[in-house]
Amino acid sequence: MVTRFGRSVRARLTLLASVTMALFCLLASSLLLYGLHNTALEYRKNEVLGVALRVVHQVKRGTLPAVVPTDLDGIQVADTAGRVTASSANLVGHPRLTTFVPDPDEVNSTQIMCGLPAFPGRCEITVVFRVYEKEGEYLIYAFVDTVPWYVTPGVLASVAGASAGLVALAWFGTSRVVAGALAPVDRIKDELAEITATADLRHRVPAPRNVDEIRALARSVNLTLDRLEAVVEDHRRFASDASHDLRSPITAMRAQVEEAMLHPEDADWEHTGQALLASLDRLQAIVADLLTLARLDAGEPGVCEDVDLSELVTEEASRPRSKQVVRTLQPGVVVRGDRLRLARLLTNLLDNAERHADSTIIVALRRHDGQAVLEVLDDGGGIAPDQREYVFQRFARLDASRNVDAGGTGLGLPIARDIAQAHGGTLALEDSDTGARFVLRLPVKEG
Repeated sequence: MVTRFGRSVRARLTLLASVTMALFCLLASSLLLYGLHNTALEYRKNEVLGVALRVVHQVKRGTLPAVVPTDLDGIQVADTAGRVTASSANLVGHPRLTTFVPDPDEVNSTQIMCGLPAFPGRCEITVVFRVYEKEGEYLIYAFVDTVPWYVTPGVLASVAGASAGLVALAWFGTSRVVAGALAPVDRIKDELAEITATADLRHRVPAPRNVDEIRALARSVNLTLDRLEAVVEDHRRFASDASHDLRSPITAMRAQVEEAMLHPEDADWEHTGQALLASLDRLQAIVADLLTLARLDAGEPGVCEDVDLSELVTEEASRPRSKQVVRTLQPGVVVRGDRLRLARLLTNLLDNAERHADSTIIVALRRHDGQAVLEVLDDGGGIAPDQREYVFQRFARLDASRNVDAGGTGLGLPIARDIAQAHGGTLALEDSDTGARFVLRLPVKEG
């Protein structure tokens, strides 16, 4: 999985974990070396103090030789006048190296000194003791090199090796863990690539067994594929139905023209022209409905204005119809929307009721719970409960409808529902004692 920066998520996370571990090891190593350095320095100081005390005892007993044997870097004993009376072999002939003395109320003191004449370029732990004798005050100096920051090369090598091992372990462990975590993502990616290459929407991505975010991702992808498959299937069915409905009047017109042309002298051209006009009217109705559906599917915005549903229903219901229209309208029910589209919705409902009513259509409008509720009822045969959603599918026509109305496009009710939903409302078939009862609910404009 490669990001837009050209580096995979696995590499980025592994690098981040390695850098984090390296910083942690650097901090831990620094603290460890600091502690070891202080411990070694205290040990070295105590060692120097022990050697200096032995020299003090020799001075007290009067057994101090002129050349003092020692394993330290150097020893000097100075008398009251500051003259060196005894020293280690390497400092024989050297003057007193430092004038550093203990505080008046202290017997000894320790200090780290750098650049002493006998030890150029080095820093020495210097311990000084004050000894009182009959001849006066003696100062005993002991010198030993200080502890380096890394303590010893072995300690530095051990710390560096342990840090490198931890960084390598962090790199390897993070790489394996991230690879295992992203393996389901790779499988999902491969399956999606296969779906893209084959255009087979029946495939689904594998969901890992563990309940985690990747499993939720796989479920979401599969849900999206389910919806996409359903949409594609709807589009295929829609295209097939549209092609069939468009082909039917074209086929009919072709047959009528060919029949008339076979015997032009006997043909009733006026009758043929009227039949052709009827077929053209059907074609025009289907194309107009398809165009309306395309605009609704594209979310093309309509004109938003105040629409008095009472007036609009009165206008649409007053048009001449073959069935009686009974109106019960509450005045002053105003909604916000596109007047032309709402008129199209009402016309589709009334046309549908007219085709299936025996004698009467009832239109009722009222305000209820902040909604405009419009009911269109007919006294026809009605629609079975299990078919109530089917009639809102595009080009869906019940068998009874085909017998009663062979000229319908099968798009009127789907268009009506799409217009209702575009206005934030609903359109559904609800229970009725007789016939079909379509109920439209739209938000009412308050105030």
